[in-house]
Amino acid sequence: MSTTTSTSALPTLPLGGTGMEITRVGFGSWAVAGAGWQFGWGATDDEASVAAIRYAIASGVNWIDTAAVYGLGHSEELVGRAIAGLPEADRPFVFTKAGLVWDPENPQAAPRRCMRPASVRREVEDSLRRLGVDRIDLYQVHWPDTGASLEYAGDGSGPVSPDATPLEEYWQVMADLKAEGKVRAIGLSNHSPEQLAAAERVAHVDAIQPPFSAINRSAADEIAWAAANGTGVIVYSPLQSGLLTGTFSAERVAGLPADDWRRSHHDFTTQLAANVALAEGLRPVAERHGATVAEVAIAWTLAWPGITGAIVGARTAAQVDGWRNAGGLRLTAADLAEIAAVITATGAGSGPAQP
Repeated sequence: MSTTTSTSALPTLPLGGTGMEITRVGFGSWAVAGAGWQFGWGATDDEASVAAIRYAIASGVNWIDTAAVYGLGHSEELVGRAIAGLPEADRPFVFTKAGLVWDPENPQAAPRRCMRPASVRREVEDSLRRLGVDRIDLYQVHWPDTGASLEYAGDGSGPVSPDATPLEEYWQVMADLKAEGKVRAIGLSNHSPEQLAAAERVAHVDAIQPPFSAINRSAADEIAWAAANGTGVIVYSPLQSGLLTGTFSAERVAGLPADDWRRSHHDFTTQLAANVALAEGLRPVAERHGATVAEVAIAWTLAWPGITGAIVGARTAAQVDGWRNAGGLRLTAADLAEIAAVITATGAGSGPAQP
């Protein structure tokens, strides 16, 4: 698949020891996945989604992050459409994930965490087909296997079934896929430092993908583990699903579609006031830099040692324009101290307030 590095003005960093140089912002394709499943964002326009992906690529973004479960395969299909026909030199790196299995007969049910070897091998072939590629650049385990359904609780916590696949077993399967050339690199998403260390004893963890934003700062220990082990880090939800764009309010939440998962999540209900106050607190920093609030929020995550890049979603080309330059925004020590003070004052989220 892709061996491309960005030729645009967007800054890049090596993704661990994978040999891939990635732009500091990547296109996240959860939100384009559409409705009809439990963690959808409401109805989307497929043509606008494909156009947004292509616009991001044309703007210099050189990687896309998706997952099989997003839209129950639909997101991967859209990514495949967006990159089809691109010259090899212009193709972005494509990252996807396995381990959340859905029931086609009951698409609104919560997907089940499953990393059984046979299931993973079925998933990788399905993802290759939907994406229209010969090799996946980064293949990631979406969540630790518990054998139970994934209920969106923010931390993905849930019961562990007796038939859950042990981490060492499913990480060996991932390593085997890499050795076989099905995937270029392998990663772990939403895994604790203890789980990362256990996986590292089986095979090197090329990259991790934890959630991280000025609101959700709980993955600082995972990021530090990666930095100490030569592992790349791409963080997801740096804008906390739109809260840190500076455009949210109680009225906007009330206007979200009934099938948008955010309507009932605590970040958008009981914690909304604190989160909106934090976003507003970023505005003076954005104005000083001539940047958007979203760019400041993303740049804050990229200021943390060890973080290679941030995954940012968009459903339109205009939304891409709101964050594409975040990778080149350098926050000063004074900026970071000011943001830390705002985090502390608002009481938003949890975790360390400053790199």
